[in-house]
Order: sequence, then structure tokens, then C-alpha cells
Amino acid sequence: MRAHSIALRAVAASALVAMTLITPAIAQDYPNRPIAMIVPWAAGGGTDILIRALTPAMEPVIGQPINVINRTGGSGLVGHTAMAGSAPDGYNIGTINVDLSQLVCQGLTDLSAEKFTQIALLNVEHSAVIVKSDSKFNTLAEAIEAIKSNPPATFTASGSGAGSIYHLAWVGLMVAAGIEPDRVTWVPSQGGGPSLQDVSSGAVDFVTPPLSDSKVLLDAGNIKALGTMSPERNAVFPDVPTIKEAIGVEWNLATWRMIGAPEGLPDDIKAKVLAAVKAGYDGETFQKFMKERGFAFSWLGPDEARAFHAAQDKAICDVMKVAGMVK
Repeated sequence: MRAHSIALRAVAASALVAMTLITPAIAQDYPNRPIAMIVPWAAGGGTDILIRALTPAMEPVIGQPINVINRTGGSGLVGHTAMAGSAPDGYNIGTINVDLSQLVCQGLTDLSAEKFTQIALLNVEHSAVIVKSDSKFNTLAEAIEAIKSNPPATFTASGSGAGSIYHLAWVGLMVAAGIEPDRVTWVPSQGGGPSLQDVSSGAVDFVTPPLSDSKVLLDAGNIKALGTMSPERNAVFPDVPTIKEAIGVEWNLATWRMIGAPEGLPDDIKAKVLAAVKAGYDGETFQKFMKERGFAFSWLGPDEARAFHAAQDKAICDVMKVAGMVK
């Protein structure tokens, strides 16, 4: 009996030693299969097209294919939850967007900054007011006056889900202009890309994605921009006035996009992912894409990105309270 017990202890000890030896080997071998890049928004939106421009430049550095997976729904909650709930092994990474801070503020999720491993902030973009090319509104002042003078629910607006950053952009604009937000009906969509298709087809009157998201349709003449919610005009779209220039009120709001992973990602794996992201970000192809599309460059490394995310959890909530979206 004693010999049997000693044998069992010996087997257990051997297994423990084996696991100790294997774990570093697994990390050193990373990655040995394709990686999933989870995007919480639909194909064709700003986050999606930015990530699809970045990932091909990451693949030669990380040494495996990176598959972009659009996990939509819940104003970004579905995709963010899928990424945060994955094993912290580097095979499921994804984008973290400002909309998540809004969902935390609303008490719809506990996925605050502490629930992720932040890799890098890539981009900060200000929302804009976009209408169909043949809209009767040629200026934002005309649109604001029409909203004020017509009955409630005469007009519709969209951009993404209810309570999302693009919804907050619209609600904040209405409040700044002295208009009750519910005078315009908000129509939820799966993100900036689908909403831009909706406005270009005439399904809604106004949408609020950034100018960079809208460039293809702007260049094609399918839509037009009435104003940008930024302190200064966008260099790629110099003819689009700021909100202050357009209607004389202060209202600035931006979305942001970063690469993240589940909480607890080992440092050596994080370093490999970071190296691939940085190489892709600095690469000529991605830099050209960003400049041509009018995307802003906003790089922050892991520690700074984590601090930025934590600060945004509070700052976005403060803005939502001012806009009357939470108490």
C-alpha cells in the first residue's frame, strides 16, 4: 500500500514537472495556428475596413494567417464579450471600441478596462453629420431649423445601435443645439457601414459616422457631409465645417479603436502580438491607406492604451450624463 502511494506521488510530481516544462514551450511556440481578430461591428464600417487594412501587414511578422471575424450585435457587446471571454492564449484578439465604455456606463456590462489586455490604441475619429447627396439640406443650419420647426418624428437618424457612440454623437448634438433628442427617431443599425448604406438609399435622413468611414460614398457622390464634430476641420475633407462653424455651438465627440486581448495574456505572447501590430501600423501600405482615407493616427502602446481605456470609461460616462443618456 505504501509503495502504491509513493508511486502515485511520483506520477503526480512527474506530471507537475512536465507541465512546468511544457507551458513555456507553448508560449515560445506561439503562434502555431491561425489567429482570430474579432471585430464587434459589421463589414464595411470604419473599424472593419481599418482592421482589414492592418491585418495583412501583421501576418508576415506574426507568422500565421489572421482571420477577421465580425461578431455584431448589442451595440458592440456581442463581439467585445466574445473576445473578453476567450482563453488568454493569443489566438483570439480583437478591437476594443469606445462603445464599450458607454455600455459599462449604462450598467449593461462589467467589461471595463481591467477586463482586457490592451495591446495598442490605433485611431481616434470624430463623428460627422452625413445626409444623402440629393437631400434638401445643404447646410447643418438648414437641417437644425427643419428639425425644430417640424413635428417630432418627422426625421430619422442612425449610425449604430441605440446607446452607441454614434447615437451619443447625435443626442449630444441635439442637446447642444437646444433640441429635445426624441424629436428625431433613432433607427438602430449594426454599425457605420450599414448606416451609410441606409442614408445613401434614403432609408434614414441623417447618420453620424466619421468622415473617414464615409470617404468612398462621399467620393462617389452618394452622400454629403454637413459638419464634423471635431475642434478643427479634417485635412482630407477641408470643405466640411466643424459643428461650431456650422451652427455656432460647441460639440465634439470621437470614437476610438484599439487592439486588445482577454485579460491575463502572458507577457511574451503580448510582446509578439504588439510587434506584429506595430510593424503593420508603421508599414507603408497601412500608412498610405490611413492618409488616403482621412483616418487619424493615434498610436499608444500597451501601458498608455490601458490608461487611456480606463480614463475613457469615466470620461464617456460623464458626457453621457451631460447628454441625458444616463442619470
